[in-house]
Amino acid sequence: MNIKVCGMRDPENMRQVAALLPNYMGFIFYEGSKRNCAGYITPELLAELPASIKKVGVFVNETTETILATAQKYKLDVIQLHGRETPRQCQQLQDTGLEVIKAFSVDDNFTFENTLLYERSCNYFLFDTRGNNYGGNGTVFDWEILKNNLSVKPYFLSGGLNLENIQSKEFEKLRPKPFAIDVNSGFESEPGMKKVEELNELMVLIRVENKSTG
Repeated sequence: MNIKVCGMRDPENMRQVAALLPNYMGFIFYEGSKRNCAGYITPELLAELPASIKKVGVFVNETTETILATAQKYKLDVIQLHGRETPRQCQQLQDTGLEVIKAFSVDDNFTFENTLLYERSCNYFLFDTRGNNYGGNGTVFDWEILKNNLSVKPYFLSGGLNLENIQSKEFEKLRPKPFAIDVNSGFESEPGMKKVEELNELMVLIRVENKSTG
């Protein structure tokens, strides 16, 4: 299982988290987010990150031109789309060589048929809790609903993840298993500032689990 740490923007905090070598680090390029990284990060800062960490840009209802310009400026590896983006836009981005994660907001009424149109136009799905914000709501959806996900597309699990619920029996029973967990508010001291010690605990936990299952 892979680990994505999202909502990064403080330079020193970023360096400390990067030293733990998560698989992905996410940077939110959305003005409506309290974790918006604009004005906090530079291309030079992201260039310092270890090469093994994939840099993810998170966008909400943004134009393809703006996304591509931002991806080029910051040398992003992956684009995460968290709004009402179409399969066509996902395909346009994927055709440039970028990996694409399409996020879906999940509640008790969510139907996984919503994902079918995106099967061919993105690399991964991401399932997050439906809330007032586009992500970062800090709440968990009912994971039981994931049993209705019949797609073989690898997915990121998001939404209020923390050390406690990641070690729960409910998490162990998840089917299908997530390709990655996407952590954000559950590991923060304040928006954009991650608790490095808790993230280190998480990294150790997942690596031990990966060894036992691999």
